[in-house]
Amino acid sequence: MNRLLPILTVVAAIVVLWYGAAVWLNGPWVQDQAARAGVTVSGMDFVGQTMTQDRPVLPAPHQVIKGLYDGVAGQAITSKKSLIYHGWITLSGTLLGFVIGTGLGILLAVGIVHNKAMDLSVMPWAIASQMIPIIAIAPMLAVVMNSLGASGIVTKAIISAYLSFFPVVVGMVKGLRSPDAMQLDLLRTYSAGEATTLGKLRLPSSMPYLFASLKVGIAASLVGAIVGELNQPAGLGARLLSGSYYGQTVQIWAALFAAATMAALLVVGIGRIETVTLRRMGMAR
Repeated sequence: MNRLLPILTVVAAIVVLWYGAAVWLNGPWVQDQAARAGVTVSGMDFVGQTMTQDRPVLPAPHQVIKGLYDGVAGQAITSKKSLIYHGWITLSGTLLGFVIGTGLGILLAVGIVHNKAMDLSVMPWAIASQMIPIIAIAPMLAVVMNSLGASGIVTKAIISAYLSFFPVVVGMVKGLRSPDAMQLDLLRTYSAGEATTLGKLRLPSSMPYLFASLKVGIAASLVGAIVGELNQPAGLGARLLSGSYYGQTVQIWAALFAAATMAALLVVGIGRIETVTLRRMGMAR
């Protein structure tokens, strides 16, 4: 209970501020409608009307919760209005891109650590690649991939891999270089080659760094998948875009919370795998 109290306090403060912001931002519309009708609205009636609008500027928390419930439990899973349907499409692209980005990141990190030329050439390019806004790359990539006949999930996966590989590269390079000189010298006295040193020392030492970067990478991969769906018919990104087209702010916020929940579950899942892996390696209790 002592651990939950600070969290609940922060959540309660956010909810109170959220309701206050909803009244403030949705109030002008209520006043405008009242002026058009020649009536006066004040007090609790005014507050109530700011929280029951069909297309509010800022939906109240209970409206977002209702939108989430309707999108998850109020629709058939195969319905185009179901958040589970759209969430699964986003998740499939996220995981595929994450696997590609992670594999590429690990391979690049191994090459950078063992090859001075790659360290001096590939690493600067990897850093420079992250300076390009993904929102600028996504439309161009979509056009190229469509011309090649690639499916939507492949396009999303490439965008997700583009965002997720960099945290893995940085984390793995740091992890592979984490063994100290005494440990490396000890293996050299046993005539251990680079492959043996990598498998017996560098890779095990890099595991904490790898999992830390994977948590960042999976969240970045989800962002990439959502961005990649902005020109596709389905997925949470498409749901966000259609909501903005038609002014359905409740739909937008429900999709945002669905994406945030998915990201949290993915990070927690990687954390569970990390705990089990490090415990079996004797690196955690």
